[in-house]
Amino acid sequence: MVRELHVWFFGQCAGILTQDKGYLSFHYLPEWLESKNARPLSHSLPLRIEPFDDPMAKPFFAGLLPEGDKRTDVANILKVSSKNDFALLDGIGGECAGALILLEPGQVPPIEAHESGSIEWLDEDRLHAVLERLPKRPLLAGESGLRLSLAGAQEKLPVLTRELPSKAGLNEFEIGLPKNNIPSSSILKPEIAGLDGSVYNEAFCLALARELKLNAATAQIGRTKDKTYLLVGRYDRFHDEGHLKRLHQEDFCQALGVPPQFKYQNEGGPSIADGFELVRKVTRPSAPNVLQLLDYIIFNTLVGNNDAHGKNFSLLYSQGGIQLAPLYDVLSTAVYSDLSDKMAMKIGSKYRFDELHARHWVQMAESAQLGAPQLKRRVLEIAGELPHLAKELQAQFESKGWGHPIIAKIVTLIEERCAITTKRFSLTK
Repeated sequence: MVRELHVWFFGQCAGILTQDKGYLSFHYLPEWLESKNARPLSHSLPLRIEPFDDPMAKPFFAGLLPEGDKRTDVANILKVSSKNDFALLDGIGGECAGALILLEPGQVPPIEAHESGSIEWLDEDRLHAVLERLPKRPLLAGESGLRLSLAGAQEKLPVLTRELPSKAGLNEFEIGLPKNNIPSSSILKPEIAGLDGSVYNEAFCLALARELKLNAATAQIGRTKDKTYLLVGRYDRFHDEGHLKRLHQEDFCQALGVPPQFKYQNEGGPSIADGFELVRKVTRPSAPNVLQLLDYIIFNTLVGNNDAHGKNFSLLYSQGGIQLAPLYDVLSTAVYSDLSDKMAMKIGSKYRFDELHARHWVQMAESAQLGAPQLKRRVLEIAGELPHLAKELQAQFESKGWGHPIIAKIVTLIEERCAITTKRFSLTK
């Protein structure tokens, strides 16, 4: 049986996603191609009249969906096969990363200027209940009015937030569920099971990136009863005259046509050189974006984020053109002894920090067409700044009541890695 989903893009139906005998295809509508608003969904799906077959369409659309056990759980709730991308998108593809809404034929997206009535604001009991339910019902799949999708294997939930003045004069926030395919403003992340202090870890790493003047997602820590969670601001959403609007984005795997199950370099996923080539090709001007990507890679290495794979870097499509998206999903995985010490992308010929010397950074620079002196200068600059910034930020977190033992471990790890890196570069001529 042939099935179709209409792919809505900035208020217009841009194309049709089709499933026929288990295979996907996608084609742009002629009226979209002729529209003044015409733009591609992905670097891997350029504007053309000819359809894209399953190997070309699948990486982008599968890249909108959760992964691993979360994908399996969603499929079980929806009573569909976990291998059926189309059925999963039909069930949860109403609010995705970027500016897409996938709807059945005959349906239309919400008018974003009329969001009232489509938000379920949560009191503390209801929020706590949602956090309790998320492990067994990822993305609250199957609940009435909710069609929410995010990539990744971690528990997370698209939500809306609004700040409320407290009696103490501080800003507090209220959390709501976005129903009927309206856009969300934030991503709620509970603690990761088995990773003590993961909320504090990610909040600290993102804040540290911003202290270093990197373009990173904003995040704040929330608590309700015995639950701690992270609220990450969505960089692919913005307010326009009081209304929440979507921006488009895609991760490096989607842009390069790499299926999400191959996101790690050693499994065929993007390399650091692939990322730099992509950024040079699609961003304008490319030089600032190339330097920004270099900073992201150095930062991830020094804070011990070994899980910085191809789906953790993205392109952001805005009115000003295509730019490298803010840094996100930064967790110091190296502070957890039971997690792999293998980096998702190798630097030079090495996947492990303990084996990483200055010559491997130079190898990376050569493969990425970067100047070795420029790379060395920036590595040493960041290695010189990070330790004191981390100590200062640790004090700030404690003053906010966000102290946690994991932060001290991250600070120690950063100090050690920066000292080792500086020493190894000093040994080169």
